[in-house]
Amino acid sequence: MQCPSCQHTDSRVLESRAADSGRSVRRRRECLNCDYRFTTYERVETVPITVIKRNGNRETFNPSKLLHGLLRACEKTGLEPARLEGVVEEIELQLQQRNSREVSSSEIGELVLQQLSGMSEVAYVRFASVYRQFQGISDFVATLEGLGNTKATKARHKSLAPVG
Repeated sequence: MQCPSCQHTDSRVLESRAADSGRSVRRRRECLNCDYRFTTYERVETVPITVIKRNGNRETFNPSKLLHGLLRACEKTGLEPARLEGVVEEIELQLQQRNSREVSSSEIGELVLQQLSGMSEVAYVRFASVYRQFQGISDFVATLEGLGNTKATKARHKSLAPVG
């Protein structure tokens, strides 16, 4: 690491700690030439994810845009914004772990719905109504029936699970 004071390339690490919620490492360093102390940050370099929109346009994945949509869908549902930020972080992590750097907006929507199904039925239906572009009450009924069937299936699997 090059010293910002004398440009010498040798330094020693005095202290390391996690920063930015564990996404980076903050290091205090000392130059071995001039004793100047400075701070560096290290973070994993991520390749940007491209989202393919319904109309075929492509744009870089924007977590804040996803969070904004979630916040709107979850207004007055009692879900805390910090929990929704966790959902966005989880989805972003899933996308980063994929081999493909391109993802359709519909895939992102399905990932959100998977997360919301266990958190709030109201938020699930609200998000689904925008994401799936509901045209009428039949779309709401079909979604509610699907959500009910999913919950019933999960409950049945829990009751069949061995205790021990």
